[in-house]
Amino acid sequence: MSSQEIPEENLPAEQGTAHTAVEVADDPFADPGLPAHKPRIQDIDERAAKRSERTVALLFVLSMLATVGFIASYVIFPVDKIVYVWPFGHVSALNFSLGLTLGVALFTIGAGAVHWARTLMSDVEVADDRHAIAAEPEVKAKVLADFAAGAEESALGRRKLIRNTMFGALALVPLSGVVLLRDLGPLPEKKLRNTLWAKGKQLINMNTMEPLRPEDVAVGSLTFAMPEGLEEDAHDFQTQIAKAALMIIRIQPENIKDKREREWAHEGIVAFSKICTHVGCPISLYEQQTHHVLCPCHQSTFDLSDGARVIFGPAGHALPQLRIGVNAEGNLEALGDFEEPVGPAFWERG
Repeated sequence: MSSQEIPEENLPAEQGTAHTAVEVADDPFADPGLPAHKPRIQDIDERAAKRSERTVALLFVLSMLATVGFIASYVIFPVDKIVYVWPFGHVSALNFSLGLTLGVALFTIGAGAVHWARTLMSDVEVADDRHAIAAEPEVKAKVLADFAAGAEESALGRRKLIRNTMFGALALVPLSGVVLLRDLGPLPEKKLRNTLWAKGKQLINMNTMEPLRPEDVAVGSLTFAMPEGLEEDAHDFQTQIAKAALMIIRIQPENIKDKREREWAHEGIVAFSKICTHVGCPISLYEQQTHHVLCPCHQSTFDLSDGARVIFGPAGHALPQLRIGVNAEGNLEALGDFEEPVGPAFWERG
């Protein structure tokens, strides 16, 4: 189709006519400015401001009560108590109460702060130009003045009820973390110093589970023993055997160098703790010619003919000895507990 056949209304306009038809667009990057400030009800009605103040204070007080409830939960609920809570089902009473009270304590502090900012703090928007990092003295003075103005507008000084309850809530919440230290476990008290050995407790062979008799222990042999009454299926077996495990060795009495060791033995049969005094590894390597025992973990070596003193390695103490004798039935028995803590040194053994 030639240009002569195109309808006149579809032909492009003349160049000059097109320029005159285009309007100049507005600047798309112009600063629209800030909307007009609308005062809140709290800005013009002191009674409304008081209501907001009491609401914020109530939230902070709830936070304090929840924190007290968090701490009280540790006292009220035993660790193994299970309760039914809809819709969660059967849950730990302690865990549920801790989660609930801590959640309420943190939520109410946040809610109180948000309500305070939205209803009582100044909501006037202020636009300011960016400035260089190294501010001029005039700018620094202005920042300090703005900070002072913000502090004044926050009403922290005038709203004493909010201020005091907020400080109370913030002071109590960290106590929750202190109470959580309880989950590190109960205090050891004297548990590390005592074992199940006591006067009259028979030495039980850990291989045969029968009482040991002097004739069962040959010269140069190594036997492991545990206290009478300790059962392998007991819930605290591992805890107790970790302190009470014994090494039973028979040495010719004339080869025992230490006087106390000889007195605490029975016919050359000596009983020492099996737990290494370095980091608590079980000792099991015995050299009968030298009467040395070696810890397999870090090679601490003890001389069982000389009070089990350390002759090599990182261990800092000799192995504790258990005083033994024979009962009326002819079985080996303990004549008391160890006189010093077994295993690794703690607090230099107090």
